[in-house]
Amino acid sequence: MEYQILEEILILLLVAVLAVSLFHRLRLPPVLAYFSVGVLVGPYGGGWIADSEDIHFLAEFGVVFLLFTVGLEFSFSHLVAMRREVLGLGGAQVLVTTVLAGLGALAMGVDPGGAVVVGGVLALSSTAIVVKQLAEQVELGSRHGRVAVGILLFQDVSVVPFLIVIPALAAGSEASITAELLLTLGKGVAVVAAMLAAGHWLLRPLFHEIAASRSAELFTLTALLFTLAAAWVTEFAGLSLALGAFLAGMMLGETEFRHQVESDIRPFRDVLLGLFFITVGMLLDLKTLMPLLPHVLSLTAALMLGKALLIFILGRLMGVEAGVAVRTGVVLAQGGEFGFALISLALGAGVLDTHTTNLLLGALILSMALTPLLIRYNGIIAKRLCGQGYLGQRESLVQELRAEAEALRDHTLLCGYGRIGQNLARFLDQEQLPYLALDLDPERVREARLAGERVNYGDATRIEILQAAGLERARVLVVTFADVRGALKILPQARRLRPDIPLLVRAQDDSHLDQLLAAGATEVIPETFEASVMIASHLLYLLDVPVTRIARRVQEVHEQRFQMLREIFHGQEVDFTGWRRGGQLATVVLDRGFRAVGRRLGEFDLAKLGVEIKAVRRGGIRGERPDAELVFKAGDVLVLYGPPEGIKGVRRLLQQEERQEDSRRGEDAPPDPSGKRPGDGSDSGV
Repeated sequence: MEYQILEEILILLLVAVLAVSLFHRLRLPPVLAYFSVGVLVGPYGGGWIADSEDIHFLAEFGVVFLLFTVGLEFSFSHLVAMRREVLGLGGAQVLVTTVLAGLGALAMGVDPGGAVVVGGVLALSSTAIVVKQLAEQVELGSRHGRVAVGILLFQDVSVVPFLIVIPALAAGSEASITAELLLTLGKGVAVVAAMLAAGHWLLRPLFHEIAASRSAELFTLTALLFTLAAAWVTEFAGLSLALGAFLAGMMLGETEFRHQVESDIRPFRDVLLGLFFITVGMLLDLKTLMPLLPHVLSLTAALMLGKALLIFILGRLMGVEAGVAVRTGVVLAQGGEFGFALISLALGAGVLDTHTTNLLLGALILSMALTPLLIRYNGIIAKRLCGQGYLGQRESLVQELRAEAEALRDHTLLCGYGRIGQNLARFLDQEQLPYLALDLDPERVREARLAGERVNYGDATRIEILQAAGLERARVLVVTFADVRGALKILPQARRLRPDIPLLVRAQDDSHLDQLLAAGATEVIPETFEASVMIASHLLYLLDVPVTRIARRVQEVHEQRFQMLREIFHGQEVDFTGWRRGGQLATVVLDRGFRAVGRRLGEFDLAKLGVEIKAVRRGGIRGERPDAELVFKAGDVLVLYGPPEGIKGVRRLLQQEERQEDSRRGEDAPPDPSGKRPGDGSDSGV
């Protein structure tokens, strides 16, 4: 059929939208929704979509863009900073897991090439699920969070060698496998070296020229061209599309255009990656899988218990505390999204058979479904398994912090010692004011303490840490990091412990300003607003406005908690993050026939909708804050401020054409109490 591929994509999109919405409400990972869609619409489920090459080819670009974004995040400086977690623990985990799982697969009758793939698949964990869940629980900066992210980073990078090796494993005899493997590795090294050299010499000048054109469309097209061209080069060399995309991302990751490229590519990646997971679900034959269910459950249990135990043992051998090692193992016990990419590639190359593929898919999906629950309770699991030993280690940290803060009185407590925290400490030092900082970056804490600065390792979201840092004796507490979730955990605890203490909170913008204030913050300092105030101050000074008047304006803005700066027109910006909920400016033009024309402002209860009229513009004259006696005229422009839903309600309220109903009741309308006819209002108040 001529439009069959279009119909298939429409079916996929429709079912995917419904499934992702349902899983979002159930607070389950969207990747599981995509798998469910694939099972439902695929040839082994409802049979709505055939297992076509067109769908698989399109879905493969999801993996291409995923590897590209991984390459953007991969930098040698990051690798050096986390070399112990990445190269040490991460490298050991991937190597040992691959070997043990591969040997287990061999013992179960899988051929050597397939055993290598099985080992690689089971060695990987889900970066998307783990990072998202840890961020929601404010644990990314914790000790187990940092170790887990380091291991995940190495796992993501280790996908690249498997992408090189799998095509070579499709050869027949062992001798040909060895020869093909060596040839493929040689080609891989040569292609990687050539692409990195070309990227080093050509990429930055090219993107400088593109950026100079100031065309967002041209920039996005160039980024797409470069990504797909790099993927085509490695595919042409007999390797894989995803390998070229990773190299392209790594090259662009070393330039100043990394963040812009990532934001441009992300929509393509998310949509196509979802399509890839759907095609993986289409491979799952439930009828074949049901008889294998005991084997799937056994493989899932072996995967999760074995990987968690292995990470714990390796962590302990490398000096990681027992409780931290347990929590890291629990967090990384599942399979990962890159495992599906390797399965798909191996199945297409004939390295894996359908039976093994179904077992692996079932185990990976089940382990990923259990992951959010395990991560949510990883702390409780560590306490149960490690008992008093883990609690004792945490208590020793608290005791060290308490001894450090014992002599402090009326000090400033800094939660976070990044760039802003350190800058605040410099100002406090200059005024000889005492402070104590808490941070979760052990390397930063170590270096700062060696330099003689008063910073300790500690999680400020825990009440016992705040108490040990002397919150009862502190003069003020400052949250210097921009993580809203962390701030919302600190504020109520600090407020309960010290109802009188001033709490200052840093924020990136006004999206959570009201929420932070409600949680107990004395003042919230949004970075975007403070930048606006500083620029405005300099601008007014250059325009010869007296310094005293500038200072008064700035003081008014701060006293109103930036209310004036929050009242802006958002235009056609699309709000995906909910940052507009606090309010926005909008205008309404009163046309003839509107209900509001000829009536007084006081007749409309706009406050119940959370909206106020900031100004009315009539005949080119703008009147600020009109009073209740103002009578609206046709052509008036009302400047409204309030939440989007409230503004919509006001528009409907003002536009209802009830005057037509009044006219049908009789031409002689009751007189206005003031003696004026409707619509004969004055301009007073404008």
